[in-house]
Amino acid sequence: MHTEQEEGISKRDFKRLCELIYEQAGICLGPEKQTMLEGRLRRRLKALGMRNYGEYCAHLFEGHGIDEELVSLIDVVTTNKTDFFREIRHFEYLERKALPDLMSRPDGQKEFLIWSAGCSSGEEPYTMAIVLSEYAGRHPGFRFRILATDISTTVLEKAELGVYSEDVIAPVEMALRKKYFLRSKQPGTDRVRVVPELRRMIEFRRLNFMEQDYGVRERMGAIFCRNVLIYFDRPTQEEILGRLIRHLVPGGYLFVGHSETLHDMNLPVIPLAPALYRKSDG
Repeated sequence: MHTEQEEGISKRDFKRLCELIYEQAGICLGPEKQTMLEGRLRRRLKALGMRNYGEYCAHLFEGHGIDEELVSLIDVVTTNKTDFFREIRHFEYLERKALPDLMSRPDGQKEFLIWSAGCSSGEEPYTMAIVLSEYAGRHPGFRFRILATDISTTVLEKAELGVYSEDVIAPVEMALRKKYFLRSKQPGTDRVRVVPELRRMIEFRRLNFMEQDYGVRERMGAIFCRNVLIYFDRPTQEEILGRLIRHLVPGGYLFVGHSETLHDMNLPVIPLAPALYRKSDG
């Protein structure tokens, strides 16, 4: 057994951790990710009062530790990089093309439903809420709801709180900042909070993409699943996308990350632009 935490994860333990993470969350970790995993697991060792990775893996695989530790392990592995108005052209397309198209259909939704799948710390669904609130202001009677899901409980807690620093909301136009964010009353702090009426528009929920049933009973007009698929191998990507697309209305829109492509996948979608697809009507 290792006696020093700095010795690193043994090859056997790294292999076992990678297999568990892939089996439970579908996330592929190659050998080049070992240093990253060690760095992130150090916080868990400290939190659990463990001396080294060997002790952690014994707790995970040889006792009942997996039941209580799995969610924390997945939290550690997932990367959560996001911004307000990230890839702004997607939001412009949503507002100018997708919404008018969907809302003009005779069989269209009475209430527009949109899903941020892999919402991280909340910047994406709150951007959706700002864009859709502005759209509602110009189109009386327009109503919407947002579903925001992520596998990480840590980021979901932060997202639900809706508290950010001034530098994080910098991409938001000043007029929208004044309208949709409240400044902290504490002197000397740079914290702001999303206004309650915007927070109420979003349902945050934990979701593991590897589950067969996502527990979503309504069809969405649009789904944003951006910069999430890169963590999965190709067959897993196709499986996940197949399940997500089933939750779109016919003609609904799927937005993915610019480094992600559905090329050569057997999915019922039509490519419209880079990282943008429409579910076929059939």
